[in-house]
Amino acid sequence: MPSTHPLAGAVSHDAPVLVIGLGRFGAATAGQLERQHREVLVVDTDAGLVQKWSDRVTHAVQADATDMDALRQIGAQDFAIAVVGVGSDLESSVLITANLVDLGIPQIWAKAVSRSHGVILSRIGANHVVYPEREAGERTAHLVSGRMLDFIQFDDDFAVVKMFPPAAVRGKDLATTVIRTRFGLTVLGIKTPGQAFVPATPESVIGEEDVIIVSGATADLERFAALE
Repeated sequence: MPSTHPLAGAVSHDAPVLVIGLGRFGAATAGQLERQHREVLVVDTDAGLVQKWSDRVTHAVQADATDMDALRQIGAQDFAIAVVGVGSDLESSVLITANLVDLGIPQIWAKAVSRSHGVILSRIGANHVVYPEREAGERTAHLVSGRMLDFIQFDDDFAVVKMFPPAAVRGKDLATTVIRTRFGLTVLGIKTPGQAFVPATPESVIGEEDVIIVSGATADLERFAALE
Protein backbone atom coordinates (compact mmCIF):
# COMPACT_ATOMS: atom_id res chain seq x y z
CA MET A 1 0.00 0.00 0.00
CA PRO A 2 1.24 3.55 -0.68
CA SER A 3 2.79 5.35 2.23
CA THR A 4 1.71 8.84 3.23
CA HIS A 5 4.17 11.68 3.71
CA PRO A 6 3.65 13.59 7.00
CA LEU A 7 3.31 16.85 5.04
CA ALA A 8 0.87 15.41 2.47
CA GLY A 9 -2.17 16.62 4.35
CA ALA A 10 -0.92 20.20 4.21
CA VAL A 11 -0.94 20.28 0.39
CA SER A 12 -3.83 22.18 -1.19
CA HIS A 13 -6.30 20.01 -3.10
CA ASP A 14 -5.88 22.22 -6.18
CA ALA A 15 -2.10 22.71 -5.98
CA PRO A 16 -0.21 22.78 -9.30
CA VAL A 17 1.21 19.40 -10.36
CA LEU A 18 4.53 18.51 -11.96
CA VAL A 19 4.26 15.49 -14.27
CA ILE A 20 7.52 13.94 -15.47
CA GLY A 21 7.34 11.53 -18.39
CA LEU A 22 4.70 11.59 -21.13
CA GLY A 23 4.26 7.89 -21.71
CA ARG A 24 0.78 6.34 -21.39
CA PHE A 25 0.62 6.74 -17.61
CA GLY A 26 2.06 10.26 -17.45
CA ALA A 27 -0.02 11.46 -20.39
CA ALA A 28 -3.23 10.01 -18.91
CA THR A 29 -2.47 11.68 -15.59
CA ALA A 30 -1.70 15.05 -17.17
CA GLY A 31 -4.79 14.85 -19.37
CA GLN A 32 -7.10 14.14 -16.46
CA LEU A 33 -5.56 16.92 -14.37
CA GLU A 34 -6.10 19.33 -17.25
CA ARG A 35 -9.75 18.27 -17.48
CA GLN A 36 -10.02 19.06 -13.77
CA HIS A 37 -8.69 22.55 -14.57
CA ARG A 38 -5.51 21.99 -12.56
CA GLU A 39 -2.30 23.84 -13.32
CA VAL A 40 0.11 21.29 -14.79
CA LEU A 41 3.76 21.37 -15.86
CA VAL A 42 4.70 18.37 -17.99
CA VAL A 43 8.34 17.46 -18.57
CA ASP A 44 9.84 15.01 -21.05
CA THR A 45 13.07 14.58 -22.97
CA ASP A 46 11.15 13.98 -26.22
CA ALA A 47 10.71 17.29 -28.05
CA GLY A 48 7.87 15.88 -30.13
CA LEU A 49 5.83 14.87 -27.09
CA VAL A 50 6.47 18.21 -25.43
CA GLN A 51 5.28 20.04 -28.55
CA LYS A 52 2.19 17.82 -28.71
CA TRP A 53 1.26 18.68 -25.12
CA SER A 54 2.18 22.35 -25.21
CA ASP A 55 -1.38 23.35 -26.16
CA ARG A 56 -3.06 20.88 -23.79
CA VAL A 57 -1.65 21.80 -20.39
CA THR A 58 -0.50 24.93 -18.61
CA HIS A 59 3.20 24.41 -19.35
CA ALA A 60 5.23 21.82 -21.26
CA VAL A 61 9.03 21.73 -21.07
CA GLN A 62 11.70 19.60 -22.71
CA ALA A 63 14.22 18.70 -20.01
CA ASP A 64 16.13 15.81 -18.51
CA ALA A 65 14.66 15.29 -15.03
CA THR A 66 17.57 13.05 -14.04
CA ASP A 67 19.63 16.25 -13.99
CA MET A 68 19.11 18.15 -10.74
CA ASP A 69 20.16 21.45 -12.29
CA ALA A 70 17.59 21.03 -15.05
CA LEU A 71 14.87 20.45 -12.46
CA ARG A 72 15.87 23.57 -10.58
CA GLN A 73 15.86 25.61 -13.78
CA ILE A 74 12.26 24.68 -14.53
CA GLY A 75 11.22 25.46 -10.95
CA ALA A 76 10.46 21.90 -9.84
CA GLN A 77 11.27 22.84 -6.25
CA ASP A 78 8.24 25.15 -6.20
CA PHE A 79 5.77 22.29 -6.66
CA ALA A 80 4.05 20.53 -3.79
CA ILE A 81 2.96 17.56 -5.92
CA ALA A 82 4.97 15.62 -8.50
CA VAL A 83 4.15 12.54 -10.56
CA VAL A 84 6.95 10.39 -11.98
CA GLY A 85 5.53 8.63 -15.02
CA VAL A 86 8.86 7.14 -16.07
CA GLY A 87 8.74 3.42 -15.34
CA SER A 88 10.40 1.21 -17.93
CA ASP A 89 13.80 2.89 -17.43
CA LEU A 90 14.47 1.83 -13.84
CA GLU A 91 17.62 3.90 -13.40
CA SER A 92 15.93 7.10 -14.63
CA SER A 93 12.85 6.45 -12.52
CA VAL A 94 14.90 6.04 -9.34
CA LEU A 95 17.17 9.02 -10.06
CA ILE A 96 14.25 11.35 -10.88
CA THR A 97 12.41 10.31 -7.74
CA ALA A 98 15.54 10.81 -5.63
CA ASN A 99 16.00 14.27 -7.14
CA LEU A 100 12.43 15.23 -6.25
CA VAL A 101 12.95 13.97 -2.70
CA ASP A 102 16.13 16.06 -2.42
CA LEU A 103 14.16 19.09 -3.63
CA GLY A 104 11.78 18.60 -0.71
CA ILE A 105 8.57 18.07 -2.71
CA PRO A 106 5.93 17.00 -0.15
CA GLN A 107 3.91 14.63 -2.36
CA ILE A 108 5.68 12.36 -4.83
CA TRP A 109 3.70 9.81 -6.84
CA ALA A 110 5.85 7.33 -8.78
CA LYS A 111 5.00 4.61 -11.28
CA ALA A 112 6.53 1.19 -10.66
CA VAL A 113 6.66 -1.75 -13.06
CA SER A 114 7.47 -4.41 -10.48
CA ARG A 115 7.29 -5.04 -6.74
CA SER A 116 11.08 -4.63 -6.36
CA HIS A 117 10.96 -1.37 -8.31
CA GLY A 118 8.21 -0.13 -6.01
CA VAL A 119 10.16 -1.08 -2.89
CA ILE A 120 13.15 0.94 -4.11
CA LEU A 121 10.97 3.96 -4.89
CA SER A 122 9.38 3.81 -1.44
CA ARG A 123 12.72 3.49 0.30
CA ILE A 124 14.20 6.52 -1.40
CA GLY A 125 11.20 8.63 -0.44
CA ALA A 126 8.27 8.28 -2.88
CA ASN A 127 5.09 8.86 -0.86
CA HIS A 128 2.82 6.96 -3.22
CA VAL A 129 3.86 4.08 -5.49
CA VAL A 130 1.47 3.18 -8.31
CA TYR A 131 1.42 -0.12 -10.22
CA PRO A 132 -0.81 0.67 -13.22
CA GLU A 133 -0.16 -2.51 -15.20
CA ARG A 134 -0.57 -4.83 -12.22
CA GLU A 135 -3.69 -3.03 -10.98
CA ALA A 136 -5.24 -3.08 -14.46
CA GLY A 137 -4.52 -6.81 -14.72
CA GLU A 138 -6.04 -7.57 -11.32
CA ARG A 139 -9.11 -5.49 -12.13
CA THR A 140 -9.56 -7.28 -15.47
CA ALA A 141 -9.32 -10.67 -13.76
CA HIS A 142 -12.32 -9.77 -11.62
CA LEU A 143 -14.33 -8.47 -14.59
CA VAL A 144 -13.91 -11.36 -17.02
CA SER A 145 -16.75 -13.34 -15.40
CA GLY A 146 -19.15 -10.91 -17.08
CA ARG A 147 -21.42 -10.00 -14.17
CA MET A 148 -19.10 -7.40 -12.65
CA LEU A 149 -19.01 -4.10 -14.55
CA ASP A 150 -16.38 -2.35 -12.44
CA PHE A 151 -14.14 -3.36 -9.57
CA ILE A 152 -12.26 -1.06 -7.18
CA GLN A 153 -10.06 -2.59 -4.50
CA PHE A 154 -9.26 -0.35 -1.54
CA ASP A 155 -7.26 -2.81 0.53
CA ASP A 156 -5.99 -6.37 0.24
CA ASP A 157 -9.40 -7.76 1.15
CA PHE A 158 -12.00 -5.02 0.61
CA ALA A 159 -13.56 -3.79 -2.61
CA VAL A 160 -16.51 -1.97 -4.12
CA VAL A 161 -18.13 -3.50 -7.18
CA LYS A 162 -20.59 -2.28 -9.80
CA MET A 163 -22.46 -5.32 -11.07
CA PHE A 164 -25.59 -6.95 -12.44
CA PRO A 165 -27.41 -8.61 -9.52
CA PRO A 166 -27.72 -12.41 -9.54
CA ALA A 167 -31.21 -13.69 -10.39
CA ALA A 168 -31.62 -15.01 -6.84
CA VAL A 169 -31.92 -11.48 -5.41
CA ARG A 170 -33.91 -9.77 -8.14
CA GLY A 171 -37.45 -8.70 -7.35
CA LYS A 172 -36.77 -8.74 -3.60
CA ASP A 173 -36.21 -6.00 -1.08
CA LEU A 174 -32.75 -5.91 0.47
CA ALA A 175 -34.04 -6.76 3.95
CA THR A 176 -35.16 -10.22 2.77
CA THR A 177 -32.21 -11.12 0.53
CA VAL A 178 -29.16 -13.17 1.49
CA ILE A 179 -26.75 -10.43 0.43
CA ARG A 180 -25.87 -9.45 4.01
CA THR A 181 -26.81 -12.58 5.98
CA ARG A 182 -25.13 -15.13 3.72
CA PHE A 183 -22.41 -13.11 2.04
CA GLY A 184 -21.73 -10.30 4.54
CA LEU A 185 -21.98 -7.67 1.81
CA THR A 186 -23.56 -4.21 1.76
CA VAL A 187 -25.52 -2.82 -1.18
CA LEU A 188 -24.66 0.88 -1.40
CA GLY A 189 -26.70 1.96 -4.40
CA ILE A 190 -29.13 0.80 -7.06
CA LYS A 191 -29.56 2.09 -10.60
CA THR A 192 -32.65 1.45 -12.70
CA PRO A 193 -32.17 1.87 -16.47
CA GLY A 194 -32.67 5.49 -17.49
CA GLN A 195 -32.38 6.75 -13.94
CA ALA A 196 -29.56 7.87 -11.66
CA PHE A 197 -28.06 5.76 -8.88
CA VAL A 198 -29.99 6.07 -5.60
CA PRO A 199 -28.77 5.11 -2.11
CA ALA A 200 -29.95 1.67 -1.06
CA THR A 201 -32.20 1.12 1.97
CA PRO A 202 -33.53 -2.11 3.53
CA GLU A 203 -36.80 -1.46 1.66
CA SER A 204 -35.12 -1.05 -1.74
CA VAL A 205 -36.20 -3.65 -4.30
CA ILE A 206 -33.70 -4.87 -6.88
CA GLY A 207 -35.30 -4.82 -10.32
CA GLU A 208 -34.70 -7.29 -13.13
CA GLU A 209 -32.58 -4.83 -15.14
CA ASP A 210 -31.02 -2.89 -12.27
CA VAL A 211 -27.32 -2.39 -11.64
CA ILE A 212 -26.09 -2.39 -8.05
CA ILE A 213 -23.05 -1.10 -6.15
CA VAL A 214 -21.90 -3.60 -3.52
CA SER A 215 -19.07 -3.45 -0.97
CA GLY A 216 -17.38 -6.11 1.11
CA ALA A 217 -14.59 -8.66 1.27
CA THR A 218 -13.18 -9.54 -2.14
CA ALA A 219 -13.75 -13.27 -1.76
CA ASP A 220 -17.36 -12.71 -0.68
CA LEU A 221 -17.97 -10.45 -3.66
CA GLU A 222 -16.63 -13.13 -5.98
CA ARG A 223 -18.92 -15.75 -4.39
CA PHE A 224 -21.90 -13.42 -4.69
CA ALA A 225 -21.14 -12.65 -8.35
CA ALA A 226 -21.08 -16.37 -9.07
CA LEU A 227 -24.54 -16.89 -7.54
CA GLU A 228 -27.15 -17.98 -10.07
